[in-house]
Amino acid sequence: MQYNWELSTWPNFTFSIKDFEHDLYNFAQQTGEVNALLKSLPDDIRQETLLEMILSEAIKTSEIEGEFLSRKDVMSSIKNNLGLNKTPDVVKDKRASGIADLMIDVRNSFSDILTEDTLWNWHELLFTGNKHINIGTWRKSDDPMQVVSGGVGKEEVHFEALPSHRVVSEMKAFIIWFNETKPRGAKEIKDPVIRAGIAHLYFETIHPFEDGNGRIGRAIAEKTISQTLGRPVMLSLSKAIESDRSAYYQALKNAQRSNEISAWLKYFAAIALQAQLEAKQMIDFTLRKIKVFDLFGAKLNDRQRKVLQKMYSFGIDGFEGGMTAKKYISITKTSKATATRDLKELEGLGILITFGGGRSVHYKIKEL
Repeated sequence: MQYNWELSTWPNFTFSIKDFEHDLYNFAQQTGEVNALLKSLPDDIRQETLLEMILSEAIKTSEIEGEFLSRKDVMSSIKNNLGLNKTPDVVKDKRASGIADLMIDVRNSFSDILTEDTLWNWHELLFTGNKHINIGTWRKSDDPMQVVSGGVGKEEVHFEALPSHRVVSEMKAFIIWFNETKPRGAKEIKDPVIRAGIAHLYFETIHPFEDGNGRIGRAIAEKTISQTLGRPVMLSLSKAIESDRSAYYQALKNAQRSNEISAWLKYFAAIALQAQLEAKQMIDFTLRKIKVFDLFGAKLNDRQRKVLQKMYSFGIDGFEGGMTAKKYISITKTSKATATRDLKELEGLGILITFGGGRSVHYKIKEL
């Protein structure tokens, strides 16, 4: 079985949108609705929603690669970067700072052309202080660059990227393609999802870095959508991808066997649409949170406010495992009796609902 880069048709991708044209149309419609909704929001709510979206993308793109970062560290890094903390928070985890800085740079520079320096800078942001790989440069090793799973002796090679000696020329061709397909470019691709899907697959196939290709490849996809739309996009592709990681890897694996990529673009269009719908849900979630504090603020004690803020800080995905009396005690330093009473009051107000039973009662935020 040959890989796509070994075929004479590389990198001249062909496709038909017949089987997923409806997803492209729905994506365009949902994107317009989200943009209009954002414009109607007060500045503080719009900023809060934006922060949650950047946080989600940073956390989820890392989780896809097996890195689980502290939400607090990543959010602090995002706020530090944007100058939202009067006194910058100290963030010891360089990975959290790096991915946050990458997300902000992708968003702020969406309209800029793509260059080698752009990609090398993103790589440096991701791996600042890492002494185990070559940072900010293309891979040079003669060893095969393989995507492998399985234990020792049971390895399965899912994909082998083109050899390192071809990376320089292939990346020059990729960057030319990217810039020529942008709005008003010589080979403009007008649909943002089509262009982003090709860009992501093209980059991942070259796999130009020793590490970090997945995260940078997904950043390229976000830049592509934003650049094609002409505004920073409000969605998290990585959140949608991470919800079914195996499907993502399988779609990539299949796509890297041929340069006819209709099936890959069908998958990517569904992911982009899912991400846009989830963005709308996140905006609704932010509005519901504000509604809760507006409606019930006077009825809440300080302990309840603190716990609700903690639960809401985990976004639409919710507080992991739900809230329990034990967690409530840990957060508020109160007694078990008080914790149980406070939680029952929140349930009575219709803010929280229970799941589980017996001694395993958990609480989650009720959708209003």
